[in-house]
Amino acid sequence: MNIAKILEEKALKFAQKPAIIFRDQPINFLELKSKTFALAASLKKTGLKRGEKIALYLPNWPEYVFSYLAGWVLGLTVVPLDFMLTEEELASCLKHSEAKALIAKFKATIPLEKLKADCPDLKQVISCQEKVPGALFFNDLLGQGTDKQSWEEIDDKEYAIIFYTSGTTGAPKGVLINYKQLGAPPKSMEFFVDLNEKDITVCALPFSHLGGLIYLQNCIFYGLTVVLMERFIPLEFLKNVEKYKITCFWIVPSMYYAFLQLKEFETFDLSSLRWIVTFGASNSPDALRRFHQFCPKAHLLNGWGMTETNAPTVVLPFGSDKIESVGRPLPWVEVNIFDDKDQFLPPEKVGEVVVKSWVVTDGYYKDQELTAQTIRNGWFHTGDLGKFDAEGNLYIVGRKKEMIKVGGEIVFEPEVEGVIHKHPDVAEAAVIGVQDKLRGEVPKAYIVLKEGKRLNEEDLRFFLRQHLAHFKIPHYFEFFATLPKNRTGKIDKELLRKK
Repeated sequence: MNIAKILEEKALKFAQKPAIIFRDQPINFLELKSKTFALAASLKKTGLKRGEKIALYLPNWPEYVFSYLAGWVLGLTVVPLDFMLTEEELASCLKHSEAKALIAKFKATIPLEKLKADCPDLKQVISCQEKVPGALFFNDLLGQGTDKQSWEEIDDKEYAIIFYTSGTTGAPKGVLINYKQLGAPPKSMEFFVDLNEKDITVCALPFSHLGGLIYLQNCIFYGLTVVLMERFIPLEFLKNVEKYKITCFWIVPSMYYAFLQLKEFETFDLSSLRWIVTFGASNSPDALRRFHQFCPKAHLLNGWGMTETNAPTVVLPFGSDKIESVGRPLPWVEVNIFDDKDQFLPPEKVGEVVVKSWVVTDGYYKDQELTAQTIRNGWFHTGDLGKFDAEGNLYIVGRKKEMIKVGGEIVFEPEVEGVIHKHPDVAEAAVIGVQDKLRGEVPKAYIVLKEGKRLNEEDLRFFLRQHLAHFKIPHYFEFFATLPKNRTGKIDKELLRKK
């Protein structure tokens, strides 16, 4: 994916059209190209060479957009880091990635001199929004650079990104994405949905995660406009949908739950929406259908994919009413279900979802052992459990870690969560397995009630008996005001398991 060429094309075709709108201030495609090229020229003058790593540690600001694109124009490997990382976590990722440069908004809790001392490979540090002693200033680089440059062609096999992701399994790992794979999400969206330059979307997912980055990729690929939010605030998100006549978005299930809890939710005009997609976690179809009642003309889509497979990988087709399914794979992606011996399973049999395609990562940076464990005989083993129906639709039942063995019976946490969500007083729910002397493991539920609602354990247990086999009903319930979440809005079950 030649980013410089794409930016030049869009600057010619959509010069005055907003590419990004941030805090009501538009940045048009001509300005996007000019600032990206200027930043790239200045970064090159600092000594950064093609193939070296540049880390980004920022909120969802326009600077993040310019930095991503400038890095790719130069053929650098961009290392986007979650802005919620602590000093220790930040230093760990910088050292592991061997980043030569860092563009950051510095916090009082992260002293620059100590960070430099801890990360010997770090040669250049660039501060955003405010000048910091010992660091270059982002605005100065923008002002000093020129957009009158010629840029060399980048090899598709070179690495464009290292995504540090812990997923739901603990220690962070660096997922490698090459330059050819930068074009995978827009190519997938072209197949699954009908994005075009008339679309306006709203991004509240962090750019440090693939879900957020896809907004930027689609922006420059299709020429659409992205209303950029620094962070997800449910009320502000819906205000943006109404104000800017948003036509489409893709978010994670917990965001839908957050919308449905708002007292003002039913007052918003969502009629501009053409389609909406949910990704990133097992979800409650009931919640999606409730949201859909307020934008009935929009196509309601469910999808699946991972950072390692350059999501979206599977999406429900337009017009399908099988919202419990995540749909069918792309034509250029093979998806199958394997048993524990890596043998193919027939339809309706639950096993591990495996993927094979050019869109799949080459592996994990500096971790040959994990790469070999995950990619076997060309198949990427996702750790997700699923099944195909007879028509070829894929159903995700949960992660391997979300499978509870109760006295020999198998219980999938997302199934129990989905039933709990059916209760009208429940806002959110998470289920995990906990140790039990008699049965080995039993389900435990963490519940958040809707504002002003009261519900006791006995009444909830009675409700669940109407929908679940007895061994699937949680043995323990805890009620909370909120559940812990990671930066993409998924419930953080790792924290719940540590309680």
